[in-house]
Amino acid sequence: MRHAESENVTSGTAGAVPSVPLTARGRGQAAAAGRVLAAQRPVAIYTSTALRARQSGEIAAQGAGVSADPRALPALTEVGIGALEGSRDPAVHQLTAQVLHAWVVERDLESRVADGESGHDVLARTTAAFHDIARAHPGGTVAVVGHVASLTVALSHLCGLGGAVWGAPLPHAEPFLVTYDRERRAWHCPAWP
Repeated sequence: MRHAESENVTSGTAGAVPSVPLTARGRGQAAAAGRVLAAQRPVAIYTSTALRARQSGEIAAQGAGVSADPRALPALTEVGIGALEGSRDPAVHQLTAQVLHAWVVERDLESRVADGESGHDVLARTTAAFHDIARAHPGGTVAVVGHVASLTVALSHLCGLGGAVWGAPLPHAEPFLVTYDRERRAWHCPAWP
């Protein structure tokens, strides 16, 4: 799931911005996500290293009854946009959306925002994290808390959804099912939230 609402979203700040906390509304969203996750009985929760994702994971873990602390993985961070990191310029948001569109819809993974990551970079690190998590918990249910762009790139690729997810950005703190078939080595996203 995408992290809960955070201050960078409400302020219009672009990029990975790792030290931004959740808003009060976001804390409520994360608690609600935990109650939804409780029915799935996750054995672990993984998050990106960004504060908003870690806070979302910690709050959701309490509601889901997960006793272990969430595990933060650098590979789950949001897309880095280099020198434009932290910008509030609407043109930067538009450029970021254009690059994400190129990655997801056009499958042009060479594109990047400024001197930030390419789609190849994001896809490689994020899909590797999903494979590592699946290997660590064969047959188990886990929750992953990440970010809208990096999760969209990875899951649209892993689940073979491609451009079908375009125009449906991941909502804040809304868990959705992603499965991995070990025998077929195939990922499946039954529904995109």
